[in-house]
Amino acid sequence: MLEMIDGRQQGGPVYIQRPKPAGTAADPESAVRSIVQRVRAEGDRALISFTKEFDGADLSSGDVRVDAATISRATGLVRPELIDALEVLTERLRRTSEHQLPKPWMEESAGELVGEVIRPLRRVGIYAPGGRAAYPSSVVMAAVPATVAGVGAIAVCSPPGPSGEIAEPVLAACAVAGVTEVYRMGGAQAIAAFAYGTESVRPVEKIVGPGNVYVTLAKRLVQGWVGTDTEAGPTELLILADEHGPPDVIAADLVAQAEHGPLGSHVLVTPSPELAEAVMGELEHAVARHERADDVENALIEGGRAVLVRDLRHGLETANSFAPEHLQLCFEGARDALEEVRNAGAVFLGPGSPVPVGDYVAGTNHILPSGGTARWGSGLGAGDFVKRIYVSEVSSEALERLAPHVDALADAEGLPGHARAVRARLGALRKGPVPLGGRDTTT
Repeated sequence: MLEMIDGRQQGGPVYIQRPKPAGTAADPESAVRSIVQRVRAEGDRALISFTKEFDGADLSSGDVRVDAATISRATGLVRPELIDALEVLTERLRRTSEHQLPKPWMEESAGELVGEVIRPLRRVGIYAPGGRAAYPSSVVMAAVPATVAGVGAIAVCSPPGPSGEIAEPVLAACAVAGVTEVYRMGGAQAIAAFAYGTESVRPVEKIVGPGNVYVTLAKRLVQGWVGTDTEAGPTELLILADEHGPPDVIAADLVAQAEHGPLGSHVLVTPSPELAEAVMGELEHAVARHERADDVENALIEGGRAVLVRDLRHGLETANSFAPEHLQLCFEGARDALEEVRNAGAVFLGPGSPVPVGDYVAGTNHILPSGGTARWGSGLGAGDFVKRIYVSEVSSEALERLAPHVDALADAEGLPGHARAVRARLGALRKGPVPLGGRDTTT
């Protein structure tokens, strides 16, 4: 069920290939581009057409947005235990998010003021996956940091079922997180609607939230017109374990990630061939017991890997090269080994730290970089919903002091107008202050 890769003889990190869409979806970019372009050009008409085609829901323009009463009512239609869990998640994530906001600062010295002010985004869109399963936790993971950052308006979208309704747990999560603007739409068409707007959907300034490969590709296409978060595509787990790793626990971890569906990566890296064999044996039993055994087995066959390395250090090199969404260090001294981790969305240390705790209630965010983007990207946080704006003020004395440096740099770069602009300002200052928008009448 796991493809065995023996990398013990490799000098550098072992290369682990991620699954790719098969068949007609091998090059989905053109299909996604067509969807995005049609929604941009046709608005609701295209959005509703694609919702019918892909989700089986027959909507009209008036049905795209969920009314506030339906959102509020959802909290009474789900188990009370779910509401309790969502409230715990919300509170723990809020505490984490409050640590993440950048602080404004100003520094004044020798006639110069330099600093930054922090401004929240006005309006963001959150994608909450649907289809195979409902993900109410993803709503909270995106909405809470945005709320802490002070975002003015938060809109959520999620694919409707054939009945035209969004899953009640997702709506309940919106209510708990304080989101009152929700749209029945999913896939690439939803990303396009958030980016460009339609008759029913107001455009946003940034789109965040996890999704499948089509959502990820759509985000790439609209990036630049709107902001997007680090790509959070198909799920990834890399477990680095030594010979003491418990095979049944590791198998359970791999199965848990495989529940998310196709195109995920479920990787065990170990210097112990015996552990790899034992885990594969345990997987047979764990998958057979699963309620969706066929789906989980297919996901493991598609993206499951057992990678043999020389030692744990070689395993860490391999993990950094792969840059997984989730990295689980299952060996003694895991906290010390954290110093060697450079590329990962989230790290789980030791035998008592399973990924599902991080998915839900650890206080960390589960909207994480995948597809190798953890090499430069980070998990979603409150800082993703604010902008840093530089501020500068220069006195006449400071401008006199700095002008020669501007002259030298402008000359080197062939930009004489830069130097003249500074000299013109100096000339005006020497005559006395000039009213903004006015003219100097002293000469």
